[in-house]
Amino acid sequence: MSTATYTVTGMTCGHCVSAVTEEVSQVSGVTAVDVDLESGGLTVTSEAPVDEAAVRAAVEEAGYEVAGR
Repeated sequence: MSTATYTVTGMTCGHCVSAVTEEVSQVSGVTAVDVDLESGGLTVTSEAPVDEAAVRAAVEEAGYEVAGR
């Protein structure tokens, strides 16, 4: 199992959390997504490491940005 963490900027409410969760959940290989609204934390769990670019693209598709790493 692999876990990666990111910081998402621009989220302000529960709908934001739902949008990010829905988009990132669709990335191939992702088995769980946990989003913390207060910190902007995004934890992605998968069977094998997931391409960071795919996660960033999913967050952007939801209308938000991943803070620089």
